[in-house]
Amino acid sequence: MAALAAGLQAAGGLRARRYVSPLISAMLLLLLLCLQPSESRTDPETRTWSQTGPRLQLPYSDLRNGSALHWRGGVSGGYQVLLLDEDRGWLLVGGKDHVYLLSPDNLDRPAHKIHWPAAREHVELCRLAGKSLERDCANFVRVLQPFNKTHVYACGTGAFHPQCTYLQLGHNPEEPLLKLSHTVESGRGKCPFSPREPFAVRLTDGELYAGTSVDFMGANAAIFRTSVQGSSQHYIRTEAYDHNWLNEPDFVGSFSIPDTHSPDDDKVYFFFKEKAVEAGQWDKTVYSRVARVCKNDVGGKRSLINRWTTFLKARLVCSVPGPSGVDTHFDELEDIFVLETKDPQNPTIYGVFRTSSSIFQGSAVCVYSMASIRAAFNGPFAHKEGPDYRWVEYKGRVPYPRPGTEFPVRSESKHVRKV
Repeated sequence: MAALAAGLQAAGGLRARRYVSPLISAMLLLLLLCLQPSESRTDPETRTWSQTGPRLQLPYSDLRNGSALHWRGGVSGGYQVLLLDEDRGWLLVGGKDHVYLLSPDNLDRPAHKIHWPAAREHVELCRLAGKSLERDCANFVRVLQPFNKTHVYACGTGAFHPQCTYLQLGHNPEEPLLKLSHTVESGRGKCPFSPREPFAVRLTDGELYAGTSVDFMGANAAIFRTSVQGSSQHYIRTEAYDHNWLNEPDFVGSFSIPDTHSPDDDKVYFFFKEKAVEAGQWDKTVYSRVARVCKNDVGGKRSLINRWTTFLKARLVCSVPGPSGVDTHFDELEDIFVLETKDPQNPTIYGVFRTSSSIFQGSAVCVYSMASIRAAFNGPFAHKEGPDYRWVEYKGRVPYPRPGTEFPVRSESKHVRKV
């Protein structure tokens, strides 16, 4: 894979804020542009990043000859999620109807495990709906998010009836305790129904942010925020069945990244790919996106009730110039990795992309700085205009406050649920 620098060319959707003028609020504003770094630039924030060689090389022969560790202690299969705590020396593995607690330094040690099946009635309903008992109608654990030092928040598909609870790990890392909480709640909007659906989730500050579908058929995809503290049932989500917000997305990853030293400026970013709204009605073009929401977004008061008022999205461009001057685009995001730096506000973003062309098959790794991502979100918008209704740059007056921003709100005390 080549290490390529890529800019951000925005092309995303946004609902206008609730306090903008009626003319603007009726429009769908889109981030239009914007940053294509060039090697000729000397600004370290925008200069193309390249690496002459990998930091670590591991030949395939070494893996094949025993450098890789193998764990054969599971009884269920269906392993889809891992949670590693290096400080305390444990590894949680989510599988089919089970959660395992392993020692990453010694996989031969007997694993602690919990049996967490789906309810029998949900398994039967799943079977009657035509799903496979082996591949679908079980509780595939897909969410393991650290809640505090002694508990992990876990969710499973529950035989197409998502469910969530807490795992208690105890205080003693030498003798870890693996215990399932008696409190089980609905996982709708937190975990997908299907064990095979791509999704993204992040638990931060007692709030769970998830990009997932919220129905049996997987047709109603949304970016959700729900509380895992107290008894509040309040949620915020993207608009349902509106392709300008999300258009059949496949979520890849989600991360909480601060903008400044003020918690009021904290954002949560989602990386995904979707059908491009910029393309024609019958065009199946797929674009990769980065979207963000503000943590202190409380939704609208009169419109956009229980909907994000700070949602923005932009296109992630990963391309390499061709010999004839035509860029080769790697449009489909497959994986994302955020490399932390000494500055928590400016991690480095690595994306793995592949082409969507049936003629040329290839993959690439593209690298983004948070400066370029923020520049795209602070850039111009686009909207549909003209006789052919094309996406063009919005030339009108951008309302104040700028769409995608949020006023600070006073923090309220929260009652933490006992687990």
